[in-house]
Amino acid sequence: MADVVGGFGFRTGSAAGIGVAPYTELTFDSEGDVDRATQGAVARMEATDVLVFAHGWNSDRSTAVRLYDRFFAPFPALVGPGVRLGYVGVVWPSMRFSDEPIPDFEAAGALAEPGYGCALDPLTRQALEGFWPGRRAELDRLAELLAEQPESAAAFIEFGALVRELAGVDAVQAVHAVAAPAVPAIFTDDVLEVCRVLSRALARAGAVAGAGAGAAAAADGEGPGLTVGGSLGGLWGGAKELLRQATYYKMKKRAGVVGERGLGPVLAELAAGRPAMRFHLIGHSFGARVVSFSLRAVPDGARYVRSVTLLQGAFSHYAFADRLPHDKGRGGALRGLHRKVDGPVVACHSPHDSALKVFYPLASRMAGDSAGLLGFDERWGAIGHDGVQAVPGAPRLSLDTALREGVPAAGCVSVDAGSVVRRGGAPSGAHSDICHEELARVVVAAGRMGR
Repeated sequence: MADVVGGFGFRTGSAAGIGVAPYTELTFDSEGDVDRATQGAVARMEATDVLVFAHGWNSDRSTAVRLYDRFFAPFPALVGPGVRLGYVGVVWPSMRFSDEPIPDFEAAGALAEPGYGCALDPLTRQALEGFWPGRRAELDRLAELLAEQPESAAAFIEFGALVRELAGVDAVQAVHAVAAPAVPAIFTDDVLEVCRVLSRALARAGAVAGAGAGAAAAADGEGPGLTVGGSLGGLWGGAKELLRQATYYKMKKRAGVVGERGLGPVLAELAAGRPAMRFHLIGHSFGARVVSFSLRAVPDGARYVRSVTLLQGAFSHYAFADRLPHDKGRGGALRGLHRKVDGPVVACHSPHDSALKVFYPLASRMAGDSAGLLGFDERWGAIGHDGVQAVPGAPRLSLDTALREGVPAAGCVSVDAGSVVRRGGAPSGAHSDICHEELARVVVAAGRMGR
């Protein structure tokens, strides 16, 4: 298996620290290859309905298990007497930035110590070495630059070159980006301008999360180091975000691969062996991308995927559209795939998610249109920010309405979960504030498993 995250191993039941049973993990490597022992454990489950939850990109196995434990906890009391639940945690190689808090399930002392600022904390540094094995020299230099924060254009140029190298974009590609449009603009544009854009985005995310008037002014370009003539030292926060975005660039691809080549075929095999078993897919952040891309492997006419619930999904709000509003000749990456679900595809979204409100569209524009770096454009929106777009007839419900009246039996539906998904600090806001019984009840409603 290629590139398996250290410590991500097979667990069952209470041995994993999970309070529900039966519980197993499906473990995948970066190429989508499954640990067959974990697949076998799912195949042996005595269950009528199996909840399959995929974590997001800012996770390691420890945080993923705590997420699964908390999210799964309400389900036994919510389902009807004819439903026997099985619980599966999808574990795939992702990247954990330890200085970013996750609401509700961070134990005291589990986060990086305060005061690191732009510098890399030890846990994040360790995770980066696992993410890019054999690149210690480059990471040493990046860490040194972030710690020293020199006010030197040459230092930023060096930093950008190192990040580009780690991301696998060579200098020839970057110089000839016009001939190689797949290279994101974040790696081809002037590094000082990129860091300036990212610094403004960080300030804006801080303002969104309640950082106050100073951050709001900085978001408008009035803060120190954020204007063209400002101090270069004020741009190192943007440089650190550039490094984070480089992992985002790799994770976005990996999530699709794990879903399409890994989870999708595994579910098809499991369904062939256990035709009465019903699967309910749940994904958070890039995990929503994992479960959605798994639908590409569902055979025509198959009905084993009974529901899909996307929690703050980090992919395009046009993904399921047959035609893109800005390009009628093309559809979304997942166009029509909601029709392979024997039930609804429910996209829970929140306006309090700064990661998807600010950084997702920025990263998407940088990946697809260098001319649009500084402008906001609806084409780059995330499904976890404003729900499903450009799918005719897809209803938009408040969380209260969804819980009171239920959700449609099929098709795409958007549920505004902002009434509960609302807590979290900068820079991600409420992106990971998903452990709520109300959201578990949405999953139950989507899967027609209620009392």
